[in-house]
Amino acid sequence: MFMLKAFLLTIIVIIFLVEVVFRIFAKLFPFPAPSLIGTFLDSGFRRVVQPPAKVIERSGIKEGMRVLETGCGSGAFVDHVSRAIGQNGKLYALDISPGMLRRTERKLARLDNIDIKNVELVRSNACDLPFADETFDLIYMVTVLWEIPDRMKALKEAVRILKPGGIFSVTELLMDPHYPLRSTVVRTCCKAGFVTLETFGNFFDYTIRFKKSG
Repeated sequence: MFMLKAFLLTIIVIIFLVEVVFRIFAKLFPFPAPSLIGTFLDSGFRRVVQPPAKVIERSGIKEGMRVLETGCGSGAFVDHVSRAIGQNGKLYALDISPGMLRRTERKLARLDNIDIKNVELVRSNACDLPFADETFDLIYMVTVLWEIPDRMKALKEAVRILKPGGIFSVTELLMDPHYPLRSTVVRTCCKAGFVTLETFGNFFDYTIRFKKSG
C-alpha cells in the first residue's frame, strides 16, 4: 500500500511539474497547439474530461445553426457538433495548422462519419477570417482563445462575422497551459463588444456564453 501511495504521489508531482513548465513556456512563447498533440486532443481521455455533449449544451449549439469552430484542432468536437446542428445546419471547422486540418479530414473520412455532409474545413488565421459580415449564428472556441497572440483582433473579427444577437462561446480547461481565469475572459470579451449571457461549470472546467450586442 505504501509503495502504491508513493507511486501515485510521484505521478501527481510529475504532472504538476510538467504543467508548470508548459504554462511558463506558453506565457513566454505564445503558440497554437502543434499537430503532434492532435491524438491527445481527440482522445478518449479528452472526451471524459471534456465531454462533447456538455460543451455543445453549454455553448448553445442548436439544430439548423450556421456555426464556426475557431481552432478545431484534430476535430475532437467536429463530428459531434455536425450531428447536433443536423442536415439543415452548417459547420465551418477552422484552424491555422495544416497538420491539424489533415487530422480532422482523416477523421471525417472514416466509415463511422460517412453520414457527415455539413462540415467545411477552412485554413485561416483567427485574426483575418475569410467570411462576410454577419454570417454566423454561433462561434465557439474550446481551449483556443488564449493561444491567440492578438486576442482582441480575433474577438473583433468574431463580432464582425456574427449575426446581430449571435452567440460566442468560450470553453476553458485548467489542464490547458494557456488557461485563463473566468473573470479575465469576461473582461476581455466584453471589452471587444460582447455581452455575457451565462456561465457554466467551475474553476477546473467552464464555458462562458456571450451575445453580440445590437
